Amino acid sequence: MKILDVLDKEAILIDLKSKDKIGILNELVEPAARITGIDHKEMVQVLMERERLGSTGIGGGIGIPHGKLKNLDKLVLGFGLSREGVDFESMDGRPTHIFFLLITPEHSTDLHLKLLARVSRLLKKEPLKEMLMKAKSVEEIVSIISEDDDDF
Repeated sequence: MKILDVLDKEAILIDLKSKDKIGILNELVEPAARITGIDHKEMVQVLMERERLGSTGIGGGIGIPHGKLKNLDKLVLGFGLSREGVDFESMDGRPTHIFFLLITPEHSTDLHLKLLARVSRLLKKEPLKEMLMKAKSVEEIVSIISEDDDDF
């Protein structure tokens, strides 16, 4: 499976407007809730519970908010870009610009961890991050990811 096998184009947001963590989570969850039919508030609540354990802002301008839901049939992966950056309580204290949202069914721990690792590996590549930051369209985001979308 590749990232683009699970990243729905509808869940790619290239111009996040929110200025804080809860706002970003709300924006990222909006298309995911629509795609899955799962309640928006329930998804945000699961993500905020995970954030209380420690920020998913991993530093280097990257945030990977993630969580597990009981009543979810399949995993949901979303992408968001905040051009201005937002305080996501990142480990390095710097603003977060690039977000991957991952919500998986409650009992799919293996898939959850594999996809988290794959996204993390992808985003360790500085040239790729720079290209994502400059992307102007959903199609451009897809193209950039596809160039480096190895199987995981």
